[in-house]
Amino acid sequence: KGEDSHGKVEHTAGKVFVDEEKNRGLKTTEDHRYYAYIRDLDQPFNSLGKDVIFQYQVKYEESVDCGGGYLKFGPKMENKSAFNSDSEYNIMFGPDKCGFNQRTHLIFNNGKENVLKTDDLAYKQGDTKSHVYRLTLRANDSVKVEVDGEEIFDGSIEENWKIGQPAEIDDPEDVKPDDWVDSPMMDDPEDKKPEDWVEEAQIPDEKATKPEDWDEEEDGEWERPMTENPDYKGPWTAKRIANPDYKGAWAPKGIPNPDYVPLENLHKYDFGTVMIDLWQVKSGSLFDNFIITDDAKEADKLVDEFMKLKEVEDAKEKEEEEERKKKEAEEEKESGGDDEDLEDDTEETPEEDETKTNEEDL
Repeated sequence: KGEDSHGKVEHTAGKVFVDEEKNRGLKTTEDHRYYAYIRDLDQPFNSLGKDVIFQYQVKYEESVDCGGGYLKFGPKMENKSAFNSDSEYNIMFGPDKCGFNQRTHLIFNNGKENVLKTDDLAYKQGDTKSHVYRLTLRANDSVKVEVDGEEIFDGSIEENWKIGQPAEIDDPEDVKPDDWVDSPMMDDPEDKKPEDWVEEAQIPDEKATKPEDWDEEEDGEWERPMTENPDYKGPWTAKRIANPDYKGAWAPKGIPNPDYVPLENLHKYDFGTVMIDLWQVKSGSLFDNFIITDDAKEADKLVDEFMKLKEVEDAKEKEEEEERKKKEAEEEKESGGDDEDLEDDTEETPEEDETKTNEEDL
């Protein structure tokens, strides 16, 4: 993308923090901008045979209608100046929202394409507070996803991402039997149309008369015009009943896929970079505490730091809510006070009262 579409980031702790210096992170600052930042890992590595944790913290300081807070983890990139949205990556992970579409992304590259999960992971970034995202990529080709220490997914990569050929396919030679009934309801054969049921929507108008100047030789045989039938009941249909022969929806039987090859080492990638690659309609995302490690205790230390920040943010939110309620109560009280003042202003003065009495005497 052009340089004029690139947004700027600032190194800041944001609006709420425990320690302003320690809580500094990267914050997007311009709306309707593309953000592309890439960082080499100090020690590039191959994940084969390892349980690897990818963890980071992100906060939307402004309410977001359309914007992402995800990261990409990929191989080492020699020419970083060429980095763009089409650049290769191994895993994309984190929250994303635009309108009603919202999810926690977890995308794997299978060597040919980027593969989304068969169903979305829950979206947990629906406020303006910090959240910590952890992905554990396991040597047994499974993953666990946690947000704020809460597990939101744990399962097999092969079973939850369509990365390879399925183990079972539909039998191409299996066809639906001719006598298979897949209609759950049927017309009641004992339900008959009443003899007085009227289906004709229009009838000849009996009140109409042939015009006196009607010439059958020139105009043809005169026919009464049609009019709405007052007895019309609409098309008759038999009532519906459960079909006793219903067998359910038919589907071909499954057979082993001859092209299926059990996938191995789906967790195996070469990692060398962390990337921010976002288009943001609304800026204000604050990223912090990035860590990639095979030591859960090291990652847990950053979660503990996050929990301290969370306590401060929760307290700040509670304080702001109390201030809002207090302000609303004061405004309501002032509004009521104005009404009382208005009533006081309309009270009769002694002079007015005396004048009124004199008028009544007259």
